[in-house]
Amino acid sequence: MTSSEIDLKPFFKKYKELVEAIDTIFSRVKKESGDMVCCKTGCSDCCNALFDLTLIEALHINHFFNEKITGKDREEIIEKANRADRKTYKIKRQAYKMHEKGENEVKILASVGAERVRCPLLNMEELCDLYSYRPITCRLYGIPTAIQGMGHTCGKSGFQEGVQYSTVNMDKIYEKLYEISAELVAFIKTKHLKIADILMPVSMALLTDFSDEYLGITEEDDKKESKNGKIVSGR
Repeated sequence: MTSSEIDLKPFFKKYKELVEAIDTIFSRVKKESGDMVCCKTGCSDCCNALFDLTLIEALHINHFFNEKITGKDREEIIEKANRADRKTYKIKRQAYKMHEKGENEVKILASVGAERVRCPLLNMEELCDLYSYRPITCRLYGIPTAIQGMGHTCGKSGFQEGVQYSTVNMDKIYEKLYEISAELVAFIKTKHLKIADILMPVSMALLTDFSDEYLGITEEDDKKESKNGKIVSGR
């Protein structure tokens, strides 16, 4: 099996079902919260947030980027992705140095969370060039969320610190994303056993060539002959 032969549709279907559930949650919280949710066309605060994608999300946005965007628009996005990726690397490098120095994890996360990196998919009109295929983090930005017990919401919203609101548990969502990624990895029988754990920013997801070599799929490992001459799976 090679990357060009992998049928991603079943995994994209599971991801889409999760996305639809997330969109429903956002709509419900927005309806409950009224004016406190300030998301509107042209607001791009979430498009400058720093966050990573799981494997299934990275493959999904990479697929539709390659399918939907061509020509000069594609070249411009790739250029922006390269700039964003370099900036993200520097931020993460600094966070790693803080970790090495024994800095508190909460302080490190707060430091990273304060950084601003413009998404390469954000165009001059402050609109997303792949809005229909945007990641889950983008879809939930603007309503209260929690990661490892730490709450977060958009600074432009009307939600107040210290007040209890309906909050989306991101840890459970990440567990589901990892589950889909792990199922995909098991299906392709990659030699890179830890690839389901991969996390990458949008910029890297756009730039990455998810080739056979990257995914750990090689023809020579696909089948091997047993001693009795029968062909058996080598993975």
